[in-house]
Amino acid sequence: MHEAVIEWFDSHCHLQDEFVPSAEAAEEGAHANRLTGTIARAAEAGVTRMVCVGTGAGSSSEAVHLVRAMRRPDSVAVAEGVELWATIGLHPHDAVDGVDSLDSLLTAELASGGQVGAARGATAPRGTPERVVVGIGECGLDYHYDHSPRPVQREAFARQIELANRHHLTMVVHTREAWDDTVDILRATGVPERTIIHCFTGGPVEARKCLDLGASLSFSGVVTFKNAEDVREAAALCPLDRLLVETDTPFLTPAPHRGTLNEPSRVPLVGAAIAQVKEVETLELAYVSTQNARDMFAL
Repeated sequence: MHEAVIEWFDSHCHLQDEFVPSAEAAEEGAHANRLTGTIARAAEAGVTRMVCVGTGAGSSSEAVHLVRAMRRPDSVAVAEGVELWATIGLHPHDAVDGVDSLDSLLTAELASGGQVGAARGATAPRGTPERVVVGIGECGLDYHYDHSPRPVQREAFARQIELANRHHLTMVVHTREAWDDTVDILRATGVPERTIIHCFTGGPVEARKCLDLGASLSFSGVVTFKNAEDVREAAALCPLDRLLVETDTPFLTPAPHRGTLNEPSRVPLVGAAIAQVKEVETLELAYVSTQNARDMFAL
């Protein structure tokens, strides 16, 4: 009797930020070796689907480039059965940079013949190789650091919501200490049909607000932190069909590996922690969260 194969979907990582090479590293092959190892460890852990999330014009372009490079037959980092997609977004920290460059990236992607988005109420053919960009984000509001003025953050967020709606793309939302404004702007601008609250760090009250909007919640390694009981309570109440799992690589490494760089191979640790608080089998959590991610990104 064969053991069930557990496959996971990392719904939010930044492989392009961590593994874009410097000129020196590229010449030495260090970048390719590091990326190859990371992808191989992910595949070995059953993490076969990943979305590389942009945080600005540069990282978004790099995410698209990485996905395209990974799809070439001669890619040194390719691993059998592993698929990557990209998003284009402007993080609230960098909202002062403006959204125009993102619109240009999307226009260029459309002009290249790549499939962008999926018709409202429909999904794109699964495994369509030309489909690289599957979402707008991460974008939103961050009132913890206020690296960009709050009015500028709000304007950039609203414009990216409009982009997601215009192109029928998934919305990937970052919110920190800004729950009320996040909800208000989404409602006022029009909540995209597929909206994900990434790295959910609120408690049950915030979870209900987001769920009432129709959004799904994506949980990261924070759910394994000792002081994150409110996040675990939010995960416990989140319906299984509205729950995703992510690493936010290279950040937020789950226990027991805190203090090291995160990577997609740690998704099973996050998933196991969520399965425990939801009192379901890890296999079920893996299956459901993977299916949810595929549906949320219209894959």
